[in-house]
Amino acid sequence: EETSATPSSATTSWQNEELHALETFKNGFCGLDAKPNSTEYVTEYVLPQSCEMPLGIDVDIEEDKVWYVSTKQGILGSYDIEEDKFNEIQIPAWASRNNAREFSQVWDVKVDNRRGGNGDVWFTDEKQNALWRYVESSDTFERYAIPGKSQDFGTTYPSSIELVPNNDNIIYFVGMFSPSIWIAEIDRLKNGTSEGISEIPIPIEEFEGTDPVFVTTGRLVFDEKENALWVSVMTYGYKGQIFRYNLDTESFDIFDLPRELNSPWGMTIDDNGDAWVTNAGTSIFYKFSPRGDNDGENNDSGNTKDFKIEKFVTSKGSSRIFGKLPENDAERDFQNRYYTLPSLIKRSDDGSVWFNEQHGNKISKFDPIDGTLIEYWVPTQNRLWGTCSNDDPIKNNGSIKNNDTCGIANVLQLSIGNNDDSDIWFSEWSENKIGKVEAAKEPPFSIDIFKSDEELTIEKGEKEKIKLIVKATPESPSSSLNNIRMVASSTFTSSGDIGNSTGRFTEQPSFISIERGEEHEVSFEFIPSADLKPGDYTLMIGAENDSISYLKVVRLEII
Repeated sequence: EETSATPSSATTSWQNEELHALETFKNGFCGLDAKPNSTEYVTEYVLPQSCEMPLGIDVDIEEDKVWYVSTKQGILGSYDIEEDKFNEIQIPAWASRNNAREFSQVWDVKVDNRRGGNGDVWFTDEKQNALWRYVESSDTFERYAIPGKSQDFGTTYPSSIELVPNNDNIIYFVGMFSPSIWIAEIDRLKNGTSEGISEIPIPIEEFEGTDPVFVTTGRLVFDEKENALWVSVMTYGYKGQIFRYNLDTESFDIFDLPRELNSPWGMTIDDNGDAWVTNAGTSIFYKFSPRGDNDGENNDSGNTKDFKIEKFVTSKGSSRIFGKLPENDAERDFQNRYYTLPSLIKRSDDGSVWFNEQHGNKISKFDPIDGTLIEYWVPTQNRLWGTCSNDDPIKNNGSIKNNDTCGIANVLQLSIGNNDDSDIWFSEWSENKIGKVEAAKEPPFSIDIFKSDEELTIEKGEKEKIKLIVKATPESPSSSLNNIRMVASSTFTSSGDIGNSTGRFTEQPSFISIERGEEHEVSFEFIPSADLKPGDYTLMIGAENDSISYLKVVRLEII
């Protein structure tokens, strides 16, 4: 008797599907055949084991080490900067290590040197809903269970740790799926239990009516000036709030964000008590400045409304991310709507803020004092994580026809050493690498905006010519000064595109080549569109080569 499927054929089919799924996972997440790439400013290091999927990372200046966690293999790794050597230790009880296509996200790693050096290494564990501590002096691990869970996800998804300098017995942390600030008292913690961990519920009453599955807690940061903890909460794409918890009064200030900034994610606090925030799903980052000490205008819910926001934006997504784009309006329109996704943001001791551009494939530094944005290109790209032109296996009968280099490296976390010659270290989650930016190295060129053009008031429909100078650094290699491309972006749209406004550089085409030590004057002609709402905006104008972008802020008032 004939049958359409025998047990052996069904088993073979299932095995083939599993093999295909495993191959897809490895290609997308494991950084197969990874090689260390570099630019003049960025150096990459391939991790010792295969498919580590590194995420959380922290620099320990005391020991000159970089610590990271493999989310796939369950490894705590360190890279000795002086000796150029890796050391990796297996974390006990890491379930995804034995499952070919699982991992446990470790969004944060913190080295605790508050007690005089030789600090413990703390890190989060998504799958096991835990906070871990590695005691280097005894080479031991301890795991502390978080006494809470998400109704929808089980885990609280712990994601952000904060060590406050004025109390070395306390660790604060939050979870993406838990509207609480969690407190760990170190001297009360007991391995394998929840002892010593308590919580402060975040008052998210204004998110009531929203399915809790969509309410996400972002980052937690400490404000030393106010002795306060800040935390961001959002319903992605719909509503965002920033909370400030005063540790002295044990009370919250609540800040309702405007509709266009409804997804606060990364956050850091500067020395003035201002918050720098990234807005998820856009190319925007902004400065959030509270006014007064909880004595501003409040609404009926007690939410503080007395604050100021100044928006900034990255350069637009590089065409290298998409591959070669056909010359048609639809593709150009797609590029103008592409988001670079600034995500995690941190403050440096010199007052600048650093952030990753996950979809922009860059690590970026913004100096609030002189309005300079420097973006460093990450030299690895994985086309499986990009939106590559003509790269649709369904339309192409399962094949990839476009062989151009394109895609991103999935840079998800970064750490700042905060010493005089510190490098910025970052993880490449899908590429089995960590990397560093040599922040002290001088850019090959700089941009100066004419003083009269730094702040402008323009009527809609009025043409304005903004003049700038491109200056080549005397010591720059000639190769970095050829084919410098002029770039511009704006806060008119969330992608950085100028929308229906008109803007063009007077040079045709808009790239230049200059010699060492030379200067070149360029003009950007700009006409605000009739549908642009009156208000304050920011233009970012500058230049780029294949390794670096250098842009300056132009503040606009549109009337």
